[in-house]
Amino acid sequence: MIKVKHPLADCNQIQEATIKQLPQEQQHFNELQYSYGNAAYRYHQLAEQHEPTDQDFKEWLDGLPENIRKDMEAKGFESYRNVLGFSRYVNEKNDLGMEEYVRELMGQEEYTAYKNMLEPKATNAYPKEEDSNSEFDSPNSDNAEYKT
Repeated sequence: MIKVKHPLADCNQIQEATIKQLPQEQQHFNELQYSYGNAAYRYHQLAEQHEPTDQDFKEWLDGLPENIRKDMEAKGFESYRNVLGFSRYVNEKNDLGMEEYVRELMGQEEYTAYKNMLEPKATNAYPKEEDSNSEFDSPNSDNAEYKT
């Protein structure tokens, strides 16, 4: 079941229908993915409640690389009012962090399950030096040479 619903009923119906068509082993991950995405969508919509201003826009632009900032300045506040980066800036300026908001809507258990599913499995590309039976020194050592 998708815990966090999309604000648009049509989207909810499409998401639920999509989940039902998936193999059982894929359903839970996709339910979590939809919940996270729906919560993030709702989070970005909240920025309008803070009534972003041209001053907010200018402050946000100050943190961007110069080439991007100049282009956005030329197009103006109204053109970028609904850009995700700007809406996140507005929300965070008003003490509403995205991850905290999403976690609150999803619940800690589902939020953690989703984040854990995204993390790649840790691999140990290089053995620890003390455990190494390699023919080479550790690639991180200062004198990485072939052993003879």
